[in-house]
Amino acid sequence: MTIDGRIEAFLEMLAAERGAAKNTLLAYQADLADFAAFLSAKAISPGDAGGLNVLAYIESLRGAGMAPRTQARRVSALRQFFLFMLREGIRDDNPAAELDAPRLPQSLPKYLSEAEVDALLVSAAAQPGMTGLKARAGLEILYATGLRVSELLALPASALATDAAVLMVKGKGGRERIIPLSDAAKQAAAALQAATLKAKQQPRYLFSGRDPRLAMTRQGFALLLKQVAGRANIDPARLSPHVLRHSFASHLLAHGADLRSLQKLLGHADIATTQIYTHVLAERLQRLMQAHHPLAE
Repeated sequence: MTIDGRIEAFLEMLAAERGAAKNTLLAYQADLADFAAFLSAKAISPGDAGGLNVLAYIESLRGAGMAPRTQARRVSALRQFFLFMLREGIRDDNPAAELDAPRLPQSLPKYLSEAEVDALLVSAAAQPGMTGLKARAGLEILYATGLRVSELLALPASALATDAAVLMVKGKGGRERIIPLSDAAKQAAAALQAATLKAKQQPRYLFSGRDPRLAMTRQGFALLLKQVAGRANIDPARLSPHVLRHSFASHLLAHGADLRSLQKLLGHADIATTQIYTHVLAERLQRLMQAHHPLAE
């Protein structure tokens, strides 16, 4: 198996067995290509690298001043690559197994207030034409369901077309989950579908691009949101599809939802991922203590 063949086989495994998204595969490919470029001066292939080679590579990243988060991603890519070869019997060790990833600062998820989300919905509803209909439907669905933007843009044209109270979504790793739908989200989707039919278009996706046969791009949808934010007097830099996902999760917890239920709604494989929202629970508990504890002032 050639050098490129080992990396290619690893990427094929990620796609076939783990259902890795295209962007995830491209990130792994870029990280491993950087590792290969580092080793090329020593005429060593990535698959044949030893522990000292791997340590030297990580030290070079630190020496170049690479951001800790990027370093951590490179470490993870190397661990997974060598683990794959170990499991496939290509080599009998994992030289990246003992690597220490850089300590990352704990960052809280960025989210909007409930009043800001209301302002966005009002702004989108006031925007005319197909652009306004897409903006309103996108905001209503994202905020009502907590979908990832990739999941939203992959919705077929027939999605939300029935009176069903739930939506079946296939997320990361091919995992399916059921999400309750709000009436406002269904109505916004219905208005978008009606306008699309009136325009005599037959798109494959609910949120179609300029070419109705293709889905709207992430960049196009993000730009749409920023335009709505500007009209709502919200800094466009604070708004993205993922910020709406964080807002959905944070507001649910603030109103009494539990982490396990939120994990299922967000499609997290591990509840540790959902625990980034525990700051909301802490704030809620503090308010409860202040409001009900006999010694609270």
